[in-house]
Amino acid sequence: MIKGLNHITLAVSDLETSFAFYKDVLGCQPLARWQRGAYFLAGDLWLCLHLDHTTRSTPLPEYTHLAFTVETSDFVVWRSRLIEAKVPQWKENTSEGDSLYILDPDGHKLELHVGDWRSRLASAKAAPFEANMEFFI
Repeated sequence: MIKGLNHITLAVSDLETSFAFYKDVLGCQPLARWQRGAYFLAGDLWLCLHLDHTTRSTPLPEYTHLAFTVETSDFVVWRSRLIEAKVPQWKENTSEGDSLYILDPDGHKLELHVGDWRSRLASAKAAPFEANMEFFI
């Protein structure tokens, strides 16, 4: 059985730009850096950056994204900080809990979200997304 998410690796086109974004803008904790990559912690999440010259140049059209947890008490500060830093947004929030949907320098879709799977399921049970939505817990 899978026990959890081990790490996420993102391909980046410019390691210095991405390193600065994840360290200075998002506040991730740097662990290591080398010529073609870097390791960070985002809470307990191990995040890897890998220099790859075939990295996308624009966001993909699909909804796939990575969501980072932020505390309710910190959300307004995060929102202001990212807007002030002119971090592009790719979507307006329409779901349960405060969220800010942003792009990293390579167009990877990210989300800063207040809440977790428990709050999302409670919200979905109260107002299902679709008529035949099934719940297993």
